[in-house]
Amino acid sequence: MESIEQYIIFAVGKEEYAISISVVKEVIRLKGVNIAGVPNTRDHILGIINLRGEVIPIIDLRIKFNMTQRELDGDHRIIIVNFRDKVIGLLVDSVAEVSGIEPSDITKTPDEITDSRSRYISGIAKYENRVFIILDIGIIIGGG
Repeated sequence: MESIEQYIIFAVGKEEYAISISVVKEVIRLKGVNIAGVPNTRDHILGIINLRGEVIPIIDLRIKFNMTQRELDGDHRIIIVNFRDKVIGLLVDSVAEVSGIEPSDITKTPDEITDSRSRYISGIAKYENRVFIILDIGIIIGGG
């Protein structure tokens, strides 16, 4: 029997996404966080933050996924991830929960999905009558 893996579930736009909790260092509220802009960076890099002495670049997933921007509010969160010795913050609209998902409830991405976000998708999870798009954090951080 395969073990249940924990995922953090969050929203960007109207969709719910998930990433493995194994790469998540922490989740912070946007309120009170100063994001400093950095000139001449990719459009999806919102800026950098100083988190307890560590400078962390912030990726705006709305921009990365070619969605319209939304005014920042109290629901926004930054998910700090550590993947292959890179520490990056992901700006998301909200964080819902951490859930254990059975490997048997994760399917490969259907061939019919061909939009600009599809290259970031590593699978689709079914959980309590909901569907989550599981993101490939390596591609989000390193590619595209």
